Amino acid sequence: MQLEWLKKNRILVLLSLLLGAVTIQYSANAISKNGFDISNAVIPQGQILPGGPPKDGIPAISDPKLILASQVDYLADKDRIVGIEIDGIAKAYPISILNWHEIVNDKINGQSYAITYCPLCGTAVAFDANIEGSVTEFGVSGLLYNSDVLLYDRNTESLWSQISSSSISGEMVGKKLKRIPISHTTWQAWQQKHPDTLVLSDETGFSRDYARDPYAGYEQSSTLYFQVNNRAPSSYHPKELVVGVEFGGVYKAYPFVELEKNSRASFADSVNGTNITIHWDEQNRAVTITDESNKEIAGIQGFWFAWFAFHPDTEVFRAGQI
Repeated sequence: MQLEWLKKNRILVLLSLLLGAVTIQYSANAISKNGFDISNAVIPQGQILPGGPPKDGIPAISDPKLILASQVDYLADKDRIVGIEIDGIAKAYPISILNWHEIVNDKINGQSYAITYCPLCGTAVAFDANIEGSVTEFGVSGLLYNSDVLLYDRNTESLWSQISSSSISGEMVGKKLKRIPISHTTWQAWQQKHPDTLVLSDETGFSRDYARDPYAGYEQSSTLYFQVNNRAPSSYHPKELVVGVEFGGVYKAYPFVELEKNSRASFADSVNGTNITIHWDEQNRAVTITDESNKEIAGIQGFWFAWFAFHPDTEVFRAGQI
């Protein structure tokens, strides 16, 4: 949706970025963008960019309608979904819907969480919505950092970076969000593993054509629409999919092209002294990461350029290393 808005309003966006006349307002003590106070931002304010739509211009889904898998008639086997399982209850969120909304606020057995998706970075991340004892919902700010969506919590209107999982401005500045493991896979694979799964209905209460991809062609293009702090090496296509992990400040990326060359369904690795196992499902292009006790670890899947923009010192898995 963001890309489509940009195409229609390219001149307006360029003027906004060059002149700062539309989305930046100055006062004696505060600087705001899209209505958010960023005066205490921990990143340079000039790197917080308007993505095009205003605050909530991309509407988060906060009262999701979930249906049974048997009721789904809008997904093909190979369609991508984001899946989550808590207390044995599974739910699936189609990318075709997340493309238009980017955030779904939901809960399972009292566990509130947000499914977040940034189409510009290809990143899907689930966050625990309990922040320091208070449950919140998240919305789409309309702002970006390193081409990645900046969320905001509705309790304090602090801005949160999806990929860094931390607040970059507002009352919660410096706080971290807890990531919840998710699956980024095909509808067929998820349904086979979780036949009783619930699925986000395409009856969202918003008028959107979920059968149409507003980002068609973007993943294949090497073009980036917004500045990033660190340009990724050309050893991979900028939109090459990777899964990244972090242990004690050490980052490592596993590019899908390397996993394909490796041709092993699972293998052990160590990152900063932490032993993990990478499970590669080539048929469904899906990765699961587990620790020594076989507990799933919440990595981040997304485009190579986005991972590198945040983690330029990342280690990179190469086929043949293991």
